[in-house]
Amino acid sequence: MKEPIPNSVPGISGKPDLSKLWSKPAERLFALCDRIKFKNILSLKSLIALGFVIAVIPLFLAVMYAAFGMRETSALGRTINSEVFEQTKAIRLVLQKTGDIERKARLFVLLSDPAVRQPYEQQSYESTRASFKQALNALLKLHIDNKIALLVNELSEKEELIYQQIIGSAGENNLKLPVDEAFQGLRESSSSLSREFESYVDHEFNELRNQSESLEQGLLIKGGALLVISFIFIAVLLAILSRSMRQLDAGIRRLGSGELDEAIDITGPSDLRYLGNRLEWLRTHLMELEVSKQQFMLNVAREIDLPLASIREGAELLAVVPDQQSSDTRHDIAKQLCSNVDKLKTVSEELLRYSQINSKQEANRKQTVNMKSLLEAVIEDFQVHLQSKSISVKKLVRPVEISGVQDQLRSIIEQLMSNAVKYSPTGGEIRIMLRDSGAQLELEVEDEGPGIEPDERLHVFEPFFRGKIAESEDAIEGPGLGLAIVKEYVVNHQGKVDIIDSRQDQHGARVRVQIPLSGKA
Repeated sequence: MKEPIPNSVPGISGKPDLSKLWSKPAERLFALCDRIKFKNILSLKSLIALGFVIAVIPLFLAVMYAAFGMRETSALGRTINSEVFEQTKAIRLVLQKTGDIERKARLFVLLSDPAVRQPYEQQSYESTRASFKQALNALLKLHIDNKIALLVNELSEKEELIYQQIIGSAGENNLKLPVDEAFQGLRESSSSLSREFESYVDHEFNELRNQSESLEQGLLIKGGALLVISFIFIAVLLAILSRSMRQLDAGIRRLGSGELDEAIDITGPSDLRYLGNRLEWLRTHLMELEVSKQQFMLNVAREIDLPLASIREGAELLAVVPDQQSSDTRHDIAKQLCSNVDKLKTVSEELLRYSQINSKQEANRKQTVNMKSLLEAVIEDFQVHLQSKSISVKKLVRPVEISGVQDQLRSIIEQLMSNAVKYSPTGGEIRIMLRDSGAQLELEVEDEGPGIEPDERLHVFEPFFRGKIAESEDAIEGPGLGLAIVKEYVVNHQGKVDIIDSRQDQHGARVRVQIPLSGKA
């Protein structure tokens, strides 16, 4: 007994099973997500790439599902057609041999008289019967249904019964003919086999048609679900990006309108969060600039207000001084007026210099400068001021050349020397060091004055800053832009300037300037 025909070809199931098709890409996607850092996935570039991939994957799966299903259905159809074709040939051959065996059996019975029957008649009957048995065996070797196999066995048994009746009566003079019921049963078995095979073929093709319809319906459902998933993900992605862009737009508009009180907070991809952080830095920087501007204007107003008040007071004195008043009095008032005018002019010049520090024209004037020669020239220019206060200069100077703007480098030295002379006591000492410390220049200027408080060291480079010493009654007045200009010039040369601790047993101010020798950071 042979097994019934299977509903699939080897390696392909009866209905499309996409569990592996679904599970393997999902496993790979999750493994990829595990390997990629979460913050990188949420970057704008990665999010766009991920969105594209996830939007395309469902469509790809839908196409793959359709392709696999069509290939499976096509393979199953080819297999069924091939097997049905082979079975049809075998069935037809069996039915044909059944007719042949019936005719040979009837002829053998008809020639029952041994005197009439020729020897070859039995050989022909045996040969036809062998062909019939061979056709039955060939049919049973195919993957046929159990019912068909039972009918084939039944047909074989009925033919065997007819044969036994014929051969058993062949030696008798009066041959006992097989009953007509035996031939009738053989024909009925043959007809039943034919009908059962037709029913089996109809059933197989109906199954194939139902499977195709099921595949089509499943494809529509799964394809629709995958498209919905893609659209949902794209909508979520667009919502995230739109929210971040709205937040950026709102932040930029607030900056443009001068509303600096509210912090800028951007959510979403890391790239846009980075832009938000930069906008927040810009907001705080603008706030600091606004505060600095207000403080700067207050300082400028204060620097101008005192000389103007003195000028106004002197003018009023000139207006009320009687004509008989001595010329010396008028001369003193005029000198005071000129002094205040000079103060205003100094403030104006310092402001002009400070405003032009970062001009491109200045930056393009860089050249190789011999710092030792420049320092010696500045010290020579200060000899009058040094001698007036009996200040000595102690130098430790080595030859150093640097690429920079000579006027700015000279101004740095002049400002440091001016402050040192200004705050040094009479008979004091100024110590100057210039050296090449590898990749940068180091310039130190130290005096024996009152020094700078540690908590004021970060503020002395701000425009118009006045420390506790500068606000004292015996302080030396000045516009308050000297160290601010020094810092800007040093920064223009990619260097830095600091107030550092005094040397052992000293208490004055000690300023250190460090500038890269090449003029580049």
